[in-house]
Amino acid sequence: MQRLVLIVEDEKPIVDILKYNLEREGYKVIFALDGEEGLNLALTKAPDLILLDVMLPRMDGYDVCRRIREKSNVPILMLTARGEELDKVLGLEMGADDYITKPFGVRELMARVKANLRRTEPNVENASVIRFGEFCILCERYEITKDGQTVDLTLREFELIKFLAQRPGKIFTRENLLEEVWGYEYYGDVRTVDVTVRRLREKIEDDPAEPKYIMTKRGVGYYLKVDNV
Repeated sequence: MQRLVLIVEDEKPIVDILKYNLEREGYKVIFALDGEEGLNLALTKAPDLILLDVMLPRMDGYDVCRRIREKSNVPILMLTARGEELDKVLGLEMGADDYITKPFGVRELMARVKANLRRTEPNVENASVIRFGEFCILCERYEITKDGQTVDLTLREFELIKFLAQRPGKIFTRENLLEEVWGYEYYGDVRTVDVTVRRLREKIEDDPAEPKYIMTKRGVGYYLKVDNV
C-alpha cells in the first residue's frame, strides 16, 4: 500500500523539493502552507508520516504537533531553520519523533522518513522466531541455527539476514540496505554491503559461489529466496 506523507511547510520551494523526492521514492504526498491547514489535513487525511516545519503562519509547528498528539500517534519529523538545543527539546517534548535542522541533505531526510515509517509497519520486526529452509533465526537471542547447529555471525551479519528474512523475495539495493540495516546516520561505501553479503554467504550457504538463499539481482541488489516466495 502506498504510504501517505503530509508536508506542513510555508516555503513553497522547499515543499516542491520534498514532494519531488518523496514521490520518487514511491510515497503519496499532500501539503499545507500554514499550521491550521496542516492540522486539519493531519486529522482528516490520516497520513502515515508528517514533515512539520516549526515557523508557520496561523499556528506554529509546536502547537500543531501538540494538537495532533491529542488525537494520533502518527510519526512527526520536525523541520526548522533553528538549531538551538532548547528548540529541539521543545519539539520532542511536544511529541515529535525526530528533528532535523535546515539546511539538510535530501538523502539524510529520506533515510529518516524511512526509519520513522518502519515503526508503523506490521509487527514482524518483533517476531521471536523466523524460519526458512533449514534455518531458524532466534531474534531475542541474536542467534541463527542451521539444522539445529548455531552459526557464528557478527551482529551486523545477523541484522542483515534477519532483515532479509523478514521480507523474503523483496529486492533491496545496496543503498537501501545501508539505510535500513546500518542506520540512517551511517554513510559508508556501498561495498560495505557487498563484503557483508559475501561473508554471510560463506557462513550459511553450502556453496557460496552458487548461493541458494542470499541471491543477487544483477544491477539492482540482494534478496532472500525461500521456497514459498
